[in-house]
Amino acid sequence: MANATEPGLSTHVLDTTTGMPAVDMLIECHRLETSGWVLLSAARTDADGRINSMLSGTQLTTGDHRVNFMTGAWYARRRMDCFFPTVTIEFRVSDAARHHHIPLLVSPFSYSTYRGS
Repeated sequence: MANATEPGLSTHVLDTTTGMPAVDMLIECHRLETSGWVLLSAARTDADGRINSMLSGTQLTTGDHRVNFMTGAWYARRRMDCFFPTVTIEFRVSDAARHHHIPLLVSPFSYSTYRGS
């Protein structure tokens, strides 16, 4: 797991219908620039439902960001209907020297998030 004292962005996704990690879910990270949303990275969760370094070589900067969790495709591979095809979480980075963790608790018909550590 990424060291919470190192700057960066990480995530952890749990499927609350099973209580298990959401393995192999595609997640995109974007930053808002004057031209609009710019894709910074795309990665898949590991066997523990985590991506420890979402930015893979790109520096975290101040400003508005968003992560898109591709929940619809993930549930479709499990032959389950999903009301939210994409969960988009927008957040503001005011201190780029601080680590940011965006956890997601998800089921086919609900989701919850919070600022993690």
